[in-house]
Amino acid sequence: MTSTAPEAQQGNDAGEHAGDQPPSWQQRLRRFGHSPRPETGLRERLVPPYTRPGRQFWNVLAVPPGLAGHLVRWAAWGGPLLVALVAGVLRFWNLGSPKAVIFDETYYAKDAWALVNQGYEGSWPKDVDKLILKDPSSVDIPVDPGYVVHPPVGKWIIGVGEQLFGFTPFGWRFMVALLGTVSVLMLCRIGRRLFRSTFLGCLAGTLLAVDGLHFVMSRAALLDLVLMFFVLAAFGCLLVDRDRSRRTLAAALPVDEEGLLRPDAHVAETLRLGWRPWRITAGLMLGLAFATKWNGLYILAAFGVMAVLWDVGARRTAGAVQPYRAVVLRDLLPAFVSTVPVAIGTYVLSWTGWIVTDKGYYRNWAATEGKGGSWTWLPDWLRSLWHYEYQVYEFHVGLTSGHTYESNPWSWIVLGRPVSYFYEEETGCLTSGSGKCAREVLALGTPLLWWTACVALLYVLWRWFFRRDWRAGAIACGVAAGWVPWFLYQERTIFLFYAVVFVPFLCLAVTMMIGALLGPAAGTGTKHRLGMDTADPTGERRRTLGAIAAGVLVLLIVWNFVYFWPLYTGTSIPDDSWRDRMWLDTWV
Repeated sequence: MTSTAPEAQQGNDAGEHAGDQPPSWQQRLRRFGHSPRPETGLRERLVPPYTRPGRQFWNVLAVPPGLAGHLVRWAAWGGPLLVALVAGVLRFWNLGSPKAVIFDETYYAKDAWALVNQGYEGSWPKDVDKLILKDPSSVDIPVDPGYVVHPPVGKWIIGVGEQLFGFTPFGWRFMVALLGTVSVLMLCRIGRRLFRSTFLGCLAGTLLAVDGLHFVMSRAALLDLVLMFFVLAAFGCLLVDRDRSRRTLAAALPVDEEGLLRPDAHVAETLRLGWRPWRITAGLMLGLAFATKWNGLYILAAFGVMAVLWDVGARRTAGAVQPYRAVVLRDLLPAFVSTVPVAIGTYVLSWTGWIVTDKGYYRNWAATEGKGGSWTWLPDWLRSLWHYEYQVYEFHVGLTSGHTYESNPWSWIVLGRPVSYFYEEETGCLTSGSGKCAREVLALGTPLLWWTACVALLYVLWRWFFRRDWRAGAIACGVAAGWVPWFLYQERTIFLFYAVVFVPFLCLAVTMMIGALLGPAAGTGTKHRLGMDTADPTGERRRTLGAIAAGVLVLLIVWNFVYFWPLYTGTSIPDDSWRDRMWLDTWV
């Protein structure tokens, strides 16, 4: 399938102006085989077209042109759906195993069950997990409120699965597995839109499907996968909004006598882009992220800045002489209103159960300990909620108690200290020479994927700084928004699995690097000065070698996921095989 490397893709806000002639030194280098970068029209820079497989590709497969067109249209959704189907089968297979309350499921599964049944979290007795696993119907939901330190959206979502399938491991993991599967589908479509290539989009989704950390988090009732889902959804909404707004600009620009779109400073600086529902949807998604875990606030701020800079780039490309001034006058206030108030309103609404039941923790603080003061004109529930939030903030910033699996964020990208969610040793194992077997669920990213991502991030930063590629900047923003804030709290007890929030952007970074390895599609790199394609055997050899290198890399990543499969699923393996998979001492 034909793909498009970053160098061959159009749509860079800093691209060449239509009609510009290459410098004379480039023309003189033609005799030595130099080919200038193909010129890109203004319309293509504002709204880049999607790449399509070349005729040669279909000829090799003996596919007639009519059928080829249908396959291309089908692949836009069929390819992502197929990748998501595979991801779903992997995530839902034996989802109820291990039949145990693993790691922080001991908090979120029970809190979710209380939320969906009585509207607020209860104070569960100790050692109740065994009774729940044995007979959940025999366990009463505690009426006394429980002190919880995370907003309720993630627990409401977990509770939906429990309502559907019962208070069991399968029930409390179901919705998280569903969101994990859908996130693979979303990344396929996001990658397709970002790179203008169905192949590269499906590749990004495939990499996410075989990432061990995303896989394990999709099979555990924790909040971080839910947070990741909403963050990725918000990013996708902003991408759609970017395309729609640039299409609106392109439609308003004048066309010359040759039918070519021309920049216009007046249009670019004064045009109002109108109703932008996808940006409002992004605000809703970011509010749900914030209402799942508080670090969604940092992502809200980062994505807000990114979206505004996208507007600046669009107006500059359309011909604005003062694009920043134009964005401040035309776009900044609507951008703020459609994201920040929407996100904050969503957050407050997420506490509806706590508000209306009148029995949650600190619910009546304003009417008791909080009497008096200068804010008594506010509703009691709002003052009580503010006090609760402040107490939770104090808890989070003061959480410095040591933990066996805590890690510094510097080590996350190289998988320095993964978290073991479940471990069980079995004796009398006939398949082991030592007579021992081990079962473990280890929150470990697929090592070859993550270590490749280290190089891919450097490539992305290079593309952003030196080639001014907006796609590289968007990927870097996604990684930074989910990772950098944790460096502010290095004294706090934090864990590697928090990194699942930016795993999709690591997959996009690796995909972008693989696109560069593949090289430009045949015929896109060398053009005759009259516009005709010319033969380029050197380019064909380079693309063939790039395809081999990219294919080998992807196959190695898939093999690496398969190799660590027992540690992701809690499958019993001989003790020696388990130790063979402990590649670093810090993984034990």
